[in-house]
Amino acid sequence: MLKKSILKGRGAQANVHNRFFELSHEQRADFLEYCAKEGEDADPNKTQYLSVFPKTIVNQVKSPDVGMAYSMNMYQGCEHGCIYCYARNSHEYWGFSAGLDFERRILVKKDAPALLETFIKRKSWKAYPIIMSGNTDCYQPAEQQFKITRQCLKVFSDYKHPVGIITKNALILRDLDILKALAQDNLVSVNVSITSLSEATRRILEPRTATIKKRLETVKVLSDNGIPVNVMLAPIIPSINSHEILPLAKAVSEAGALSIAHTIVRLNGAIGEIFTDWIHKAMPDRAEKVLHQIENCHGGTLNDSRFGQRMRGEGHIAKQINDLVALARLKYFKGKSMPILNTELHEPFKSGQMRLF
Repeated sequence: MLKKSILKGRGAQANVHNRFFELSHEQRADFLEYCAKEGEDADPNKTQYLSVFPKTIVNQVKSPDVGMAYSMNMYQGCEHGCIYCYARNSHEYWGFSAGLDFERRILVKKDAPALLETFIKRKSWKAYPIIMSGNTDCYQPAEQQFKITRQCLKVFSDYKHPVGIITKNALILRDLDILKALAQDNLVSVNVSITSLSEATRRILEPRTATIKKRLETVKVLSDNGIPVNVMLAPIIPSINSHEILPLAKAVSEAGALSIAHTIVRLNGAIGEIFTDWIHKAMPDRAEKVLHQIENCHGGTLNDSRFGQRMRGEGHIAKQINDLVALARLKYFKGKSMPILNTELHEPFKSGQMRLF
């Protein structure tokens, strides 16, 4: 079966309806025909950067399924375009679609470094690791231009405050100087997301991310410089990357990773519609098989919102995946573990010399 036309460089192939809006937009056939006759692009497919000015930047995370208590996001929306991304739904709160808008309307928080500094200098704040990229990647393409992540890392370094990073972009190596300084005091850990060893799979799942080769090199460079790295094999998608768990674990362990983590894909909110549309265009020969196997992991639906179950799934397919990850840990990560970050250094740096008075 031939693949349907794919919008190049994007994960989502359409803008789905925003659940908070009564009205919706659609491209009519007569409009598309007019554009074709006039030689115009009905959809120029360009990325827009929009400045926003939030009052705060650090968020408390209350979900028991997520290994973080505080997170911050310098950008909302993500040009990486990962088709499965759970963060897509958050774009609806900003008035955009979880589909193409999520990848093409990037909200930029230029005040993030100042907001972070204000937050960690509060007298009531007790140092605890703050995770950059709890929602969207702090090293997505926008960071090349705005350098907000680098500025925030400098704040963490200046105030001796622990920070965790989640990314799938080799751009993190640009900030190796600050990361090494933080690592000397055990103030930083990095989580690199690697979902496949296949470039063909990576290109359709995560169209604007760093190549697999670059990501493995990133793990090695960080590890060689004393920066602890956990690799996130996430999400595991049945019949797309589920067969790669052991070779993935072996490759990242050899690159220097200290641990691995995983989730089983769940297509919550609008992502179910986005993913279903995408897979019928990108992988028509196996679309129904993949969708049914995802449903098998979540009690017959594409999404499961139950705490304790939603990340690991249930049923025989989910058990096979979870057992493989457990085997991978035993085989490739025995005796390895991620360090607990240092929270003892920050307090004296809150007010500098003023603490003497």
